[in-house]
Amino acid sequence: MEGAAPSLPTILREWGRIGCVGFGGPPTHITLLRELCVDRRRWLDAAEFEDAIAACNLLPGPASTQLAIYCAWRLRGLAGGVAGGLAFVVPGLALILVLAAVFLAGAPPAWIRGAAAGAGAGVAAVAVQAGLSLVPASRARARSVLRWAGYALVGGVAAATVGPWLVLVLLGCGLAETTLRARAPLLALPLFAVPTGGLGALAWVAFKVGALSYGGGFVIVPLMQPDAVHRDRWLSDGQFLNAVALGQVTPGPVVHTVAVVGYAAAGVGGGLLAAAVAFSPSFAFVLGGGRWFDVLRGSPHARAFLDGAGPAAIGAILGSAIPLADALGAWWQFVLLGVAAITLLALRRGVVPTLVGLGAVGAVLGATHAVAVS
Repeated sequence: MEGAAPSLPTILREWGRIGCVGFGGPPTHITLLRELCVDRRRWLDAAEFEDAIAACNLLPGPASTQLAIYCAWRLRGLAGGVAGGLAFVVPGLALILVLAAVFLAGAPPAWIRGAAAGAGAGVAAVAVQAGLSLVPASRARARSVLRWAGYALVGGVAAATVGPWLVLVLLGCGLAETTLRARAPLLALPLFAVPTGGLGALAWVAFKVGALSYGGGFVIVPLMQPDAVHRDRWLSDGQFLNAVALGQVTPGPVVHTVAVVGYAAAGVGGGLLAAAVAFSPSFAFVLGGGRWFDVLRGSPHARAFLDGAGPAAIGAILGSAIPLADALGAWWQFVLLGVAAITLLALRRGVVPTLVGLGAVGAVLGATHAVAVS
């Protein structure tokens, strides 16, 4: 570490700035943090920063949020980690709660309903793009391409079929790969009761998002959809698509999507509860275990677990495109889905401008009553 450690107000200001302008997901967040901490201020050296990225990628939950917390913790200890993490998370959380109130209002104007339906139409294509973007690096790390493909297939099928039990599939694939490498008997997965209804169910959904999601931020979608839409019915299919779209077009981690689910379940208090439960594991992992990140990065057991759970999560992200597409209700949304697929997969345009563009088309269609918008 070359530069003098920053003050807490500096951490609040700089991490808050990243939280406000960090559109585009983890690649953008990592770039902004590296530019700040390594290139511009020289608070951390490049090797330590890269090691932190590797360690955060071995943890469940939002890796870029954990990296933001780690960098601030490394510079100012416990107080710095808390301040930096909150400054990174809160701006996007506040914005997405405001947008949730607008888009989930009882009778929003036709143009707002159209904007939501338009942006939501592209979410299935975003899932495919997110999953495919993770494939090369994950497959390159695999010791067995056959096992990698098997885990991915299991995850994809689970996302499209078993719904709330997907988390057990992810854990099972991770334990299977760990066991195969250790040549030890496979441990049985413990089954546990899943809360149904009320704040307990909301907390469980948020906990899955924050503590049991592996392999990229978009895996939270298949972890949330079965509970939020089909079991607890906090959101309709269309509203869930809107929630995912809002999580993509707001700054900060896509995990903010869980706040929309919480808002639908129990208003602003539910949104804040869901966010608190979802982000708490990241703070706990880093603030409680940051000093052991070097050990974690070098652990063959941690690496093996992620090599099983990671491909399953990628498969789950790709498999989630099926129920997401099935949730579309109007013919023109399928047209916009096709446009999104071409824009994201063939032309390789960004997610944020694509969804904003689709939302603008939907808003125009709704405002002019050119199509029926429910």
